[in-house]
Amino acid sequence: MAQSQAELVKALVEAGVHFGHRVSRWNPKMAPYIHGKRNMIHIIDVRETIKGLLRAKRLITQVVASGKDVLFVGTKRQARHAIEEEANRCGMHYVSQRWLGGTLTNFRTIRARLNRLEELEKLWETGQIETYSKKMKATLSRERDKIKANLEGIRRMDRMPGVMFIVDPRREHIAVKEAKKLGVTTIALIDTDGDPDLIDLPIPGNDDAMRAIELIVHELADAVIEGKQTRPEKGADEQAQQPRRRSARSQFRAEEQPEPQQHQPQPQPPVAATAVPATPERPPVEPAPAESYAAQSV
Repeated sequence: MAQSQAELVKALVEAGVHFGHRVSRWNPKMAPYIHGKRNMIHIIDVRETIKGLLRAKRLITQVVASGKDVLFVGTKRQARHAIEEEANRCGMHYVSQRWLGGTLTNFRTIRARLNRLEELEKLWETGQIETYSKKMKATLSRERDKIKANLEGIRRMDRMPGVMFIVDPRREHIAVKEAKKLGVTTIALIDTDGDPDLIDLPIPGNDDAMRAIELIVHELADAVIEGKQTRPEKGADEQAQQPRRRSARSQFRAEEQPEPQQHQPQPQPPVAATAVPATPERPPVEPAPAESYAAQSV
């Protein structure tokens, strides 16, 4: 382990990771990470670079092992190739061309543009694009290439990343603000002209040297692969959600115990029906004799 770390330090020094910007461009908040200056150029302390890199690798391994993803961001020309290559190698998301405002805070609109990209690609796959005119075909082709260049790296990202790694946070200040607003942990390769207070875990180093960027991104991609190996599988998650089975011994003891007698409600006596007194019948009225009718008429 110590030998590999020594080799890493040697490779970083040979790549020029310790060279900062000119003294006139420095940020005073970077003073704890600066070793000194030579020829009016600040020299970054390589011990602080290694310390930040090891902490970043440990954090990324833990985050990836918990099931979350990492987003690599580097749009400057020196970092594009390294970001794309290492992100594809470890199977994570990346932004290497341009950070569109609202990539995280307005992800619904970004997802709509990705759906549009799938529609355009389906036209070429099915051959339906041949039914359009030459001018319309050229317009749709430009639209497809533009969306693909900006959003190809986050095409499979369907949730917020757990960690975001940024090359040169001063250039990617919009991405830093969006990550801070959403509570996404940020790791950044930051030069002597940056502000380390805006980053959760800064890695001080030269963010303009291509070889230094490649080495650091390669180490972080290895940490992602290591975390993926310890990531729980979907089958294990489903097993964990199932109820725990009882052992044979505990089940046997449970069968030996007498079952508690359930309280059965006592039958209530039937309610005696109250007899309703019958109404007395009226005596039949006898008809009067005919003589009385005759006497009354007289």
